[in-house]
Order: sequence, then structure tokens, then C-alpha cells
Amino acid sequence: MDAPNNTIRVLQFIQQNPGCHLRQIKRELDLSMGTVQYHLNLLEKDGKILSERHSLHRFYFPIGMFEENQKNILKILNQDTVREILLYIIERNNPTQTDIADSVKISPASINWHIQHLLSLGLIDETREGKYKKYQFIGNRNHVVELLKNYHPSLWNKWSNRLAEMFLSLSKEDSK
Repeated sequence: MDAPNNTIRVLQFIQQNPGCHLRQIKRELDLSMGTVQYHLNLLEKDGKILSERHSLHRFYFPIGMFEENQKNILKILNQDTVREILLYIIERNNPTQTDIADSVKISPASINWHIQHLLSLGLIDETREGKYKKYQFIGNRNHVVELLKNYHPSLWNKWSNRLAEMFLSLSKEDSK
């Protein structure tokens, strides 16, 4: 494929997957790393996309489509482990690090690293209850729902099924 077609493919991928990162673009479009980097730089210089660096990744967004908080949520939704942690915090409301580690099945040290990432983005809040720290999503849950529905429909289907099962089990417990 020629360069203009690849530029268009990269731009379209970013428009359809806002908050994506370099390796994700490379993998999904089956392009070499250098080719992807070249087209990302070209699109950024042309003012069609912008990139934001956070933690270990650089995330790419179409220009003018998202507010800062939405971009932060999209950054998280494009990373498997931290996405699972954020969705668990939203689903359970006020879990401890131990609760999260048991659910996500990674070490407490890794959970702590991801929690610091979420705190630095301003997506969660930390409160202390005795010797435990508990976490709560800050902001409008509807933003997460809309971003999941619009840009990650397969994740939305999986997550909405989990929530439906949780509400069904809670209603059965209430009726006992």
C-alpha cells in the first residue's frame, strides 16, 4: 500500500478507536512500527490528531472530539488490566486493594501501580477506613457507559451482562 492510503487507514483507526496507542495501531493495521510512527507524526503535524503521553504509553485522539475527562477514560479503556480494575471499582463501589487483587488476579503491588495511575488521571478517589484504603469512581458513570457503547461495543456487551447478573443476584438476596 502507498503512503496516502496508510495515512488514511491510521486516521480512520484513531477516529474509530480514540485513545489507542502505538502498538495497538501497529497490531490492528498490520503495519511496521516505523510506518505507523511515520504516519502518526504526519497526522499530528497536519493537525488531524493529537497525542498525549501518560505513564508508559502515548495515546492518540482525533482533534476536537473529546473533553479531558473523556480522553482519560478512553486511555484506560484501551488497556486490559487497568480497564478491568476501573470497571471493577465502578461495579463494586468502594472496594479495597485486596478486593480488586482477588477479582483481577494480579499481585497487590501491580494493583497499587494501576491504582496510582487511575488516581493521577483523576478518575478515582481514595478514602481510608481504618487500615484499609477504598476506591471510588469520580465523575459521571454515564460517560464511561457512552464511551464503552460507542467505541468498545464488545466490552460493553460483556460488562452490561456482568451488571445484569449482579443486579439479579442482589434482587434474589433481597427477596429471601
